[in-house]
Amino acid sequence: MSEMITADLVDLELDLSAETKEAAARSLAARMVALGRVTDLEGFLADVAAREAQMPTGLDGGIGIPHCRSAHVTEPTLAFGRSARGIDFGAPDGPADLIFLIAAPAGADDAHLTILSSLARHLMDAEFTGALRSAEDADAVAALISGEDRAASAREASGAREACEAPGTSADSEAPATPSATPDTGAPATPETATSDAPATPATAAEPFRVVAVTSCPTGIAHTYMAAESLENAAREAGVEITVETQGSAGFTRLDPAVIAAADGVVFAHDVPVRDKERFAGKPTVDVGVKAGINRPAELLTEVRDKAARGETTAPTGPTPVDNAGDSGDGYGTKLRKWLMSGVSYMVPFVAAGGLLIALGFAIGGWKIDKAPSVAEHFIWTDHTSWAALLFQIGGLAFAFLVPVLAGYIAYGMADRPGLVPGFVGGSVAVTINAGFLGGLAAGLLAGAVVMGIQRARIPAVLRGIMPVVVIPLISSAVVGFLMFLVVGKPIASLQSALTDWLEGLSGANAVILGIILGLMMCFDLGGPLNKVAYAFAIGGLTHPTDGSLKVMAAAMAAGMVPPLAMALATTVRGRLFTKTERENGKAAWFLGASFITEGAIPFAAADPLRVIPASMAGGAVTGALSMAFGCTLRAPHGGVFVVPLIGQPLLYLVAIAAGVCVSTAVVVLLKGARKTTPSGPADEAAPAEERVAATV
Repeated sequence: MSEMITADLVDLELDLSAETKEAAARSLAARMVALGRVTDLEGFLADVAAREAQMPTGLDGGIGIPHCRSAHVTEPTLAFGRSARGIDFGAPDGPADLIFLIAAPAGADDAHLTILSSLARHLMDAEFTGALRSAEDADAVAALISGEDRAASAREASGAREACEAPGTSADSEAPATPSATPDTGAPATPETATSDAPATPATAAEPFRVVAVTSCPTGIAHTYMAAESLENAAREAGVEITVETQGSAGFTRLDPAVIAAADGVVFAHDVPVRDKERFAGKPTVDVGVKAGINRPAELLTEVRDKAARGETTAPTGPTPVDNAGDSGDGYGTKLRKWLMSGVSYMVPFVAAGGLLIALGFAIGGWKIDKAPSVAEHFIWTDHTSWAALLFQIGGLAFAFLVPVLAGYIAYGMADRPGLVPGFVGGSVAVTINAGFLGGLAAGLLAGAVVMGIQRARIPAVLRGIMPVVVIPLISSAVVGFLMFLVVGKPIASLQSALTDWLEGLSGANAVILGIILGLMMCFDLGGPLNKVAYAFAIGGLTHPTDGSLKVMAAAMAAGMVPPLAMALATTVRGRLFTKTERENGKAAWFLGASFITEGAIPFAAADPLRVIPASMAGGAVTGALSMAFGCTLRAPHGGVFVVPLIGQPLLYLVAIAAGVCVSTAVVVLLKGARKTTPSGPADEAAPAEERVAATV
């Protein structure tokens, strides 16, 4: 820290040169420029202003901490100013008299950021801030901030304590009496051995209330660690046991899962998404901004106590796709898969809602319901056809979002929120020019790439404050629209048209081969990326349905139903090959498979992937091939057996599913049975003792 601040970076009369936070930042930054710590004053101040625009940096207690990462900073630097009049940095309790300007290079290493985070924690110490207010010269302030004076004070305090505790000192006689030792053991006296008339206290204290917390802010230099310190101080005063995970720029160490499991409540004080938030699901949770963690920690602890007392918990939800999309350590192929899965995952709810509403419209009103007039102009309350048309038209509107949502959230996975606008625009262009599902994929990738490129470019200082809401959406939408309309859109539309014609012309062996491929993909990872690719290919054809695309949709759904149904059947006919837990999962798998929830087979695959996955793929391939060979069609993208009335050739469709289930069941039973080492050996070492006896018999 002594390298980050010197006396030349301290201004004890800042109010003489600055009355506003902008002027204060400029005055302190000028000192950094004079020492060569900042290369471009205006560029650096623009970065400071952009950070300030995200969230005011004033804190309760008269503290202002403007800070940023900037390419114009040569080394981590801290400047300090003291203002007798006070400068408004947006704190709820008024102006700040202690101003810290923190400048971090864009590539600051973890060691420097850890030092800055340590300083941020000290700002929550009243003794430290009091010493800054009473210091008389710049050298003393620099020494105090760098830690030299704090270390000396700690040594002096330690020496004083040792002197007080030494035998024979005058302080010894005034020290409070400690519990006397019992004569025979030398152990401190307990309530049971003491002769005092005071009532005995319980031998063990009540369990403390345990809290885990996560703090984070956009820059991760100051607020992250100040919130952590504030929560820890408040917890000590309240008798709460707290463990804080600081997700700052210096990296973060994940809380021990055992600590999370033992916690009675959770506090999130953050302004950026909490990483791996699903770890804390099922706990009473208080979720606030990072400044609330700094300014009112005691209230947050009380609130989480109250929620725990009422039994309020958060639902066990997983992370959003973008939370884990494109981590810096991933290869390009892994990043691309995550980006695409981000788009597909957000698209699926539109598929389910829109597709099923369309299917209900057909079921109630017949196949000609798509020719019905708009219900906004013609609706008869007592006519079932009008209700069918209403469902169909609502579903059609929801379905129309498929490609724009796919494109928008692919871009979101690549570039976060700035990618949404150009992604949706590009997806809408894909729909307009009939580029379909493939056009949506291209538009999403283009939008994400354009936004990422803009974010890396050097932008004039005057534009930086409006970048997120004006400049990036404007430029990226124009570029993506141009590329989709005039460059890549038309070739993709031609390819989409050719693909549609190919599907329409599929018959005989070609259709069967496609069904086999779809079946293998749907059953390979049981709801994972390959399954999603096959499913997305199938539902993409429903945006402009043809006989060929409806056959593809039927084959995909039929194959996806096979794995859980097969595991359910296998646990029924050969239960001794499965553990008790697997047999219980098998009961639920009947319903999951019938509902086209392929993930119902995951517990079986996780326990025995080398047998369950090949068996599932074998049955899926058979079902996909038979569905295509029978010419089965499906207009609904989801629903399982519950939409059988909407299926072309429904009886043959059920035959195809049954055949695949039987094949998968036979293969998994055969493979699991082959594990026997002797004719009388147990089929599953994990099975209970009574099952092993039965297997031997």
